[in-house]
Amino acid sequence: MLRILLVILISISVSFSGFSQKELPWNLRKYDFVKLHFGMSLGFNQTDAVIKNSDNFFALDSVYSVECKGMPGFNINIVSNFNINKYIGIRFLPGLNFGQRNMYYVMYDGVKFYEKIMQIESTYLDFPLLFQLKSARLNNFRAYMIGGFSYKFDLSSQKKIPDDEKPKIRLNRNVYNYEIGVGTDFFLQYFKFALELKFVVGINNIVAYDNTQYTESIGRMNSKMIMFSFLFEGSDSDGFVFKKLFHRRKG
Repeated sequence: MLRILLVILISISVSFSGFSQKELPWNLRKYDFVKLHFGMSLGFNQTDAVIKNSDNFFALDSVYSVECKGMPGFNINIVSNFNINKYIGIRFLPGLNFGQRNMYYVMYDGVKFYEKIMQIESTYLDFPLLFQLKSARLNNFRAYMIGGFSYKFDLSSQKKIPDDEKPKIRLNRNVYNYEIGVGTDFFLQYFKFALELKFVVGINNIVAYDNTQYTESIGRMNSKMIMFSFLFEGSDSDGFVFKKLFHRRKG
């Protein structure tokens, strides 16, 4: 999935940057001089985790291995962008992330080995605060880098586990992350459109220990997420991305 997203982002960026070498009329000429912009972000994610075995892993008599596999999800965020100047900005993107991790345990019951799969869903309230470093515009194209921190609150972590899914581990509600990514801006006639690839790496241990071998086998588990998003930002500070388009149709 990561390779596909990288190929898409690079291909589109190269195509538009090549096209931008031609002298074209600039769209949204005053965009960088307006301090505050609003918009929305829609995208896809792959929610995963990095697992480190506990110190007493080899002393356990039931768990022989544990792995995590990321699954696809989606995210929706509100974009609030403050321009410090034409090259530096601060972004706050509150929203929701929906994702799933599959935990694969190889177990031994004293007679045979078998595999136990846990499907762990997460619904995050997402609060990223990011700095944006922007390049100079090439006509209606621009590249940028982002980096910062985020706090996520997992709404699904403490919900009741159905009997047919037990045993199943729980995750901590609070997840702290650092984020880094790249993106490309395309200045259209009525709004700015962007493609963005972002890596979200958890800082804290997200396992909720319950005195079972399923959690005792894990020394540390850090969240990991890859996000590919489509961003739409308005041309002025009132937050209505398609305001001019709507007004034109009415006229």
